[in-house]
Amino acid sequence: AADEAAYDLSPADISEALSHECLPRLPEDTYSAAHMALDAAHAAYEARFGHVFVIYLGDTAPSETADRVLEAIRSRSANDPDEERAIAADELRRLARGRLGTYLRGAGSCTTSPNAPTSGR
Repeated sequence: AADEAAYDLSPADISEALSHECLPRLPEDTYSAAHMALDAAHAAYEARFGHVFVIYLGDTAPSETADRVLEAIRSRSANDPDEERAIAADELRRLARGRLGTYLRGAGSCTTSPNAPTSGR
């Protein structure tokens, strides 16, 4: 039902949803160079598309998070804006589905999700 509702979102609704997202947290033992590379790639992405990069990481091992995010952000930065907007909307649906599953299982809040919004990232 959530997926179906998400397909009816207007571009303005998707923009609003994207404005409430942020980059996923990297594991604490991630090298500072990876953080710097990710920050630079995200800045370029956001300058190109005008919104934060979103990606669902529910099936990614924490040790692979930095590599997966960096590869995806670099790859998707080559998309044209309309194509990337569609991909970002799909990723938002995947994030929502994962968060709903977490809530429905009673596993806690989305702050335990690898894509939980955080301040400053």
